[in-house]
Amino acid sequence: MERLCSFLPEKLFLKSICYLAAEMFGPDVIKLLSLKMNADVVCHALHFCKQEPGQPLCHLYSPPQGGLKRALSRARKSIGHSPLRTSAGDVSGICSLPALAKICQKIEYILNTSLPWEDADGDKHSAFPTWRGFYWRGRDCDDRNRDVHPGRRPENWDAQQDSNCNGIWGTDPKDGIPYEKKFCEGSEAKGLIVMGDSAAAHFHIPPEWLTAAHMSAQTFSNLPMALSNELDWPQLSGMTGFLNSASRSPDLSVYLRLRQRNRCNHRDYQNISRNGASSGNLLKFLGSLSRNQLLDHPAIVVYTMLGNDVCNGKSDTESAMSTPEALRAHVLEALALLDSRLPRGSHVVLYGLADGRFLWDTLHARLHPLGQLNRDVTYEQLYAFLSCLQVNPCQGWMNANETLRTLTSRRAAQLSNVLEEIAASEKFANLSLLYLDYPLKEISEEWQRRGGETWQLIEPSDGFHPSEAAAQLTARFFWDKVLRRWPRVLGKENPFNAQIERLFGDQGGH
Repeated sequence: MERLCSFLPEKLFLKSICYLAAEMFGPDVIKLLSLKMNADVVCHALHFCKQEPGQPLCHLYSPPQGGLKRALSRARKSIGHSPLRTSAGDVSGICSLPALAKICQKIEYILNTSLPWEDADGDKHSAFPTWRGFYWRGRDCDDRNRDVHPGRRPENWDAQQDSNCNGIWGTDPKDGIPYEKKFCEGSEAKGLIVMGDSAAAHFHIPPEWLTAAHMSAQTFSNLPMALSNELDWPQLSGMTGFLNSASRSPDLSVYLRLRQRNRCNHRDYQNISRNGASSGNLLKFLGSLSRNQLLDHPAIVVYTMLGNDVCNGKSDTESAMSTPEALRAHVLEALALLDSRLPRGSHVVLYGLADGRFLWDTLHARLHPLGQLNRDVTYEQLYAFLSCLQVNPCQGWMNANETLRTLTSRRAAQLSNVLEEIAASEKFANLSLLYLDYPLKEISEEWQRRGGETWQLIEPSDGFHPSEAAAQLTARFFWDKVLRRWPRVLGKENPFNAQIERLFGDQGGH
């Protein structure tokens, strides 16, 4: 346990918290494991897992011989009552020990300090990567000046300074013409804005965090960054990713393709997606969109809610799903707000919902990372465990009930039809509407053609979200379809790209 704690970084006091937990619960954990108790028994014995009144006793692993309740009774007798704690949430006893007082003070500081995003200006570009910084939207090149930000029309053609942070500024000494005017005027520059859920934000829990054989200091080196990004990795997402792909996929994100098409689009991206987002709560965070109707370039907005309108953890999951009527009302309200904020010439692409039956069909018999050591946890067991705890992110699809899975997909198809009908019938002053089906079948076929297996298209830790490979392929099909059917949306290819690259290099990076 001390070795595990040594792997954790000190940022956010993670190592200190781990050492405190080891001191507090370590002796009991070690004793229980030495008695061959499984993780479910240990969790319940230490009161981290609880059985709610009227609910079953939830467990992930197969119950021990003699049953879970009997094993739990033996476990509690073996550890007895510790003078340092009365439950998992009471640390007052151990914090009175002089050696641990400083660690407890650090934890108290964390609990009493507001989180950075609570006071953040939601619609502001930043020079800092996390806490909704430039991993989420293009990096600000002058954080002191609110009039300087990615996506704006250049001020005085950026002859003196880079007002839109695209790395193109100054004047050509040969003819006195500003470079921004020479290379970007009439180039149809535009930005990319993504309004989506956790899939669009690229929610990802590295499976190495859950696999003991792979744990090391290197394994957890990115833990503070991941926590400060809400366990999302937008910098690697299919829509707005700009860092080298961890999967080494040859496919670029939509933003990088848009930048490649016109280098004047450098840094003009925003990912305002949220974990748990759906049509019903979209307006709560749509205000963080950064676009000035008078000063900024038009934008391509991608509305992509792949599942949360039908996904929930309720036992009566159907009643909690969005109805076609409710989805239509919510989307039209969001579109009206976008029309009031986006510059004329913007476009909104409405993405249909996914058919999540793919999850069960692909994964249910496979081993989850937690069960790979002893071959004792499948995804079917994981889904059942999450349902028992009432925290299943998608009761309708992550479920052994085939009838329920089919019903959920039927509702998802109805909602997709509503989005397609909106795109075909509604008109707005400043934006045009387009619709695309989510290309699940095409993604799967292309991945298999490349020699991959379908299970690799799903995040291994949660068995729910699209993997990075799936996100990159989604970007490819999005780009190809829009380029083929609506090339005006992407703007024309800039003939000066090579000159921009020769003069300005990486344009200040990301």
